Amino acid sequence: MSVSTTKESSYQTDALIAADIDAYLVQHQHKSLLRFITCGSVDDGKSTLIGRLLYDSKMIFEDQLAALEADSKRAGTQGQNIDFALLVDGLAAEREQGITIDVAYRFFATEKRKFIVADTPGHEQYTRNMVTGASTADLAVILIDARKGVLTQTRRHSYLAHLIGIKNIVLAVNKMDLIGYDQAKYDAIVADYTKFAQSIGIKEFTPMPISGFMGDNITTKSENTPWYDGVPLIAHLEAVELDVTADQAKPFRMPVQWVNRPNLDFRGFSGLIASGAVRPGDAVRVLPSGKTSTITRIVTIGGDLDQAVAGQSVTLCFADEVDCSRGDVISIADAPPEVADQFEAVIVWMADEALIPGRPYWLKLGTQTVTATVQAPKYQVNVNTMEHMAAKTLELNAIGVTNLATDRPIPFEPYEANRTLGGFILIDKITNATVAAGMLHFALRRSQNVHWQALDISRETHASLKNQKPAVLWFTGLSGAGKSTIANLVEKKLVRMNRHTFLLDGDNVRHGLNKDLGFTEADRIENIRRVGEVAKLMTDAGLIVITAFISPFRAERQMVREMMAGGEFIEIHIDTPLAEAEARDVKGLYKKARSGALKNFTGIDSPYEPPQTPEIRIDTTKLTPEQAVDIIIERLIP
Repeated sequence: MSVSTTKESSYQTDALIAADIDAYLVQHQHKSLLRFITCGSVDDGKSTLIGRLLYDSKMIFEDQLAALEADSKRAGTQGQNIDFALLVDGLAAEREQGITIDVAYRFFATEKRKFIVADTPGHEQYTRNMVTGASTADLAVILIDARKGVLTQTRRHSYLAHLIGIKNIVLAVNKMDLIGYDQAKYDAIVADYTKFAQSIGIKEFTPMPISGFMGDNITTKSENTPWYDGVPLIAHLEAVELDVTADQAKPFRMPVQWVNRPNLDFRGFSGLIASGAVRPGDAVRVLPSGKTSTITRIVTIGGDLDQAVAGQSVTLCFADEVDCSRGDVISIADAPPEVADQFEAVIVWMADEALIPGRPYWLKLGTQTVTATVQAPKYQVNVNTMEHMAAKTLELNAIGVTNLATDRPIPFEPYEANRTLGGFILIDKITNATVAAGMLHFALRRSQNVHWQALDISRETHASLKNQKPAVLWFTGLSGAGKSTIANLVEKKLVRMNRHTFLLDGDNVRHGLNKDLGFTEADRIENIRRVGEVAKLMTDAGLIVITAFISPFRAERQMVREMMAGGEFIEIHIDTPLAEAEARDVKGLYKKARSGALKNFTGIDSPYEPPQTPEIRIDTTKLTPEQAVDIIIERLIP
């Protein structure tokens, strides 16, 4: 055979391969996609089940299969050559312990449908990971070890799946091979779960007996369960109906993710449509401002559209120059979502540190991020009994119902009606760690009944009458550091300079305004919040406000800073070493704290978080109070 003939044959082969690939891609492009999770208690066989699905759907490459067989032999798998769980448990810690820790996402496809499956951890410690996996799922496969029956984590994961809004639930009673495919035991487990499911509002689910290890009722019906008249798991996953039109039938909502301004001739608002449909000519409303306009174009990378529906990412152009930015929501004009700043919500706490009522967190809902404070829970849910238990806080993996308030009104819808505008996360402002996931129930009536009253005399007018710029001098430091002494001297000097001032001292406000508060972490946070609100009102009156508070937590000092106008908050760290402050002990407080007579005392059994970048730092071991005053006054009045 000549070289040219060989090349021609090679080109023909390559063309055939390319054609096959194109045909494969076209075939899979139009298949529906089902996202589902596997969940349940530890060692219920979730990873094994997913591994079996990947194996049976031919989604494992030859080199992966060879490595899997080698790993299975090292793991000591008995009875067959493959330990399917090793396909999914990718972390070394998972393989060592035989459990799933992180959420593992896997893709596979059959002739009828594409799938993305999330293998979520079963251990209670990693419940937060399960919530992450469930947040985008259309279906949940809840596994139960046939030997153990319904366990606490079975109930917890079922409750969370229902809470998150997953309506398609499969109850997979796994490891049937280990109980001899006993129908009576299977029926008892299904009856037990049915009773629990009804108690939490799950109206229907699909039970099936399976063995992920042996392959019973996974891709084909098993001869070991002749009494089971249902379909195999994969057939159910292929056939389950996805209500893709449900979101499209709802009123139009699109959170704005980005203002698209490539040049001076084009301005559009980009985002993912959360619900409904939109067409050019539709009247729309921008929230929270309430401004209205009309859609002129629906722009996509593939060209303009005559209509866009839920699930599509588009750029909308308006007929008018309406103020609209990231975080706003574009809705149909005559049926907009609610706008409020106080809500009832259910929260799943996901941080090792407990919820601190009153502490400000970032709340991210859709594309908007605002500051939110969470009140003490109304109750915590016992996932075993569904009992509503009294609670002052929420610990790791706890589920509770509480009220929360945002620093400004936001557009929203109840989670049950719209996941995008009803589901949120809370983020710690200091660490940027996600601490909770939540679902809004409804707006509190008081958020609708209390309105901001416009006043004719502005804060600028108040300040000009006093011929000064308002400010808050926020003194922070340990007890005994010298805050009150220096703050008092600063006020005296400002008064001699004909400045209008007011001094808020930590001890003094606890005789009146904050008389009802103690010294727990939550009470200290509320103490600072109230003082911050009072200080803000005083700056509105044009005053220079001087405060002297330990204010031990950075998050609360930042909360007060955010209340004030830009540049008006001046943080002054009275930096005194603990040993020096304790040596002074003017009030005898350190002595009481050391003896145990005074609990939650800063520096002893309660932490102090020093400012990282204060406007002014006063080292009292090097400066006299009078020198400190001069530095502060020079910073305030150059």
